[in-house]
Amino acid sequence: MKTGKKKHSLVLVSLVYLAGIFMGAIDTGIVTPARTLIQTSLGVNAQTGIWMITIYTLAYAASIPVMGKLADRYGRKYVYLGCILLFGIGSLFCGLSENFGGFGLLLGARVVQAIGGGGILPVATAEFGTSFPPEKRGMALGLVGGVYGVANIFGASAGSLILDLFGADQWQFIFYINLPITLFILAAGFFTLQNTSGKSTGKTDIGGIFTLTAMTLSFLYGLKNLDFFDLSTIANKNVYPFLILFLVLLPVFILLEKKAADPVMNLKYFTDRNIAITLLISFVSGIVMMGMIFVPQFSENALKIPTGSGGYLVIILGVFAGVGAPISGKLIDKFGVKLILGGGFAFSIAGALFLIFVATARPGFVTVMVSLMLIGIGIGFTMGTPLNYMMLENTEERESNSALAALSLIRSVGTAIAPAIMVGFIAHAGGMVQGNVMALLPQELQMPPLPYAQEITDEVNALKASGQMGDQLAGIPDLTAMERISLRFDSDSGYEMSPALLSLMQNSDVTTITANTKTLSASMFDEMSPRLLAQIDAGLSQGIDGIAAGEARMQASIAQMEAAGASAAGLRGAVAQMEDLSAKMTVLENALPGAFAAAEADYLAQIDDLGPALESAFQTTLNTGFRNVYLTAAIAACAAEVFLLFYRGRKRGVSPAGSEQSPADA
Repeated sequence: MKTGKKKHSLVLVSLVYLAGIFMGAIDTGIVTPARTLIQTSLGVNAQTGIWMITIYTLAYAASIPVMGKLADRYGRKYVYLGCILLFGIGSLFCGLSENFGGFGLLLGARVVQAIGGGGILPVATAEFGTSFPPEKRGMALGLVGGVYGVANIFGASAGSLILDLFGADQWQFIFYINLPITLFILAAGFFTLQNTSGKSTGKTDIGGIFTLTAMTLSFLYGLKNLDFFDLSTIANKNVYPFLILFLVLLPVFILLEKKAADPVMNLKYFTDRNIAITLLISFVSGIVMMGMIFVPQFSENALKIPTGSGGYLVIILGVFAGVGAPISGKLIDKFGVKLILGGGFAFSIAGALFLIFVATARPGFVTVMVSLMLIGIGIGFTMGTPLNYMMLENTEERESNSALAALSLIRSVGTAIAPAIMVGFIAHAGGMVQGNVMALLPQELQMPPLPYAQEITDEVNALKASGQMGDQLAGIPDLTAMERISLRFDSDSGYEMSPALLSLMQNSDVTTITANTKTLSASMFDEMSPRLLAQIDAGLSQGIDGIAAGEARMQASIAQMEAAGASAAGLRGAVAQMEDLSAKMTVLENALPGAFAAAEADYLAQIDDLGPALESAFQTTLNTGFRNVYLTAAIAACAAEVFLLFYRGRKRGVSPAGSEQSPADA
């Protein structure tokens, strides 16, 4: 680092900052695997429970520019340590919410945690970016990017690991794990960090701070509630009032910043071509980066592994991103930022296209690994290092914290918009899965041969044709036609899926779709069989009763004929025939439940045989969603490449930070 500072251990100073970056970055995803456990433990529903993540995201984004400006004014050391302290206090009370205060305390603690987290990354990055000489700046920022990238990617995996170690009912340790890290940073940082800061040029821009905070919160909250696949949702009360508030506050904020002696955000960032391009690429990089959150689900679908197992595939992505970030930093020092950033987006494009055209078409371990390697390298080369370098290259050192905070804020907008769009692609594909799977199922129920079905049908038809007992036998169906019963799975079938079954089918994965389809089919049979049995029983019972009544009348006629000395042989033959028909109908009636059970067992066995085809249909259908997700990432990366063409690095000489630039950046 630069001379003129106290000779503190460079290793310890770096460790203090990197530990904070790691702790703050890993917490963005560490809660995800525990969300359902936490909301169940604290007695809230899923709609309310999602706020433990939403409120952190909003507060984190809102605090970024404020903390960056405070660091510029009052020094990095105390703002950084203050943010670490806030993060630790928030973590402590998040854990305590299990025993005291409940979900309300958890939300409040998450806000405190997020306010602290919003200042950690920009302040630490600014220290690395300005303390190293220009020829080593890329290497330093690459180290920051590597730690941030690994922590950010492994957040969800770390949460799962902690739950495995401490138990699912001990979710509070997801937050308590931050406490020893916090204590180390506070103790070591107090004695080793220097209070690097710029000179204040005027009073604190209180109005700008509050206006920017309100703008950020309203804009991001409105975007989070907007369905980009149904723009009519802009009329939702959770969308349009907040977007309108943002539009109203925007000119107010611009006016305040123009008048402020020391504005919280330098409006010249948006008029300087290089800075504006850097911010635009930062927004796009947020979109590209969000493709990584679908890696576990994509891997599970492609490799046909159970839900939850895909998190381990993130290790591949994380390793290549973690290695790529410091390598990109060193390459920036040698070849310049523009070439390396362009190469990073090229890797992102290659990874996305390989996934779209190869991995989804020929899913397997090798194709998935190649996709993740390419995407990981792309993330490592683009996620933070080059953009941080570009921002510091084009701004003055005294406002480096604010500059990097603005960069992070713009990237946060990209990371807020991208999931809303990408989740829509997955949801649309998921909505097609059930129909495509059901289309493969047998459309007929094959009944085993029913005893006397043909004989009963022939005799009943003969009796009806002769005009005898037509009314009594009218309800008996054609029993031979029951050998094949048509099945319908559409909305007109009359079958209503229960909420539990609907949830079961919606939460199916490629490994459970066959079993869940059998469960759904069994439920349909449970509803359908009694209804069909009741209809057949009613017809048979009506026929049996009608035959009994007819037989009674014949017996009376026989008695009269014999009393009169007439022969009743013909009638006695008819009575015997009626008794035989009634007995056969009784046998068939008793056999019906067993026949339906056998038909159901045979149908479910056919579903087992169709298992590979059902899995293939599920996999192929869901892959259409993943193709669109990564097509979006590829398009965004291509847009970044175009924007990068208009970026012009600083000429050799003095940079805004007062440092000589290397020839590579000319």
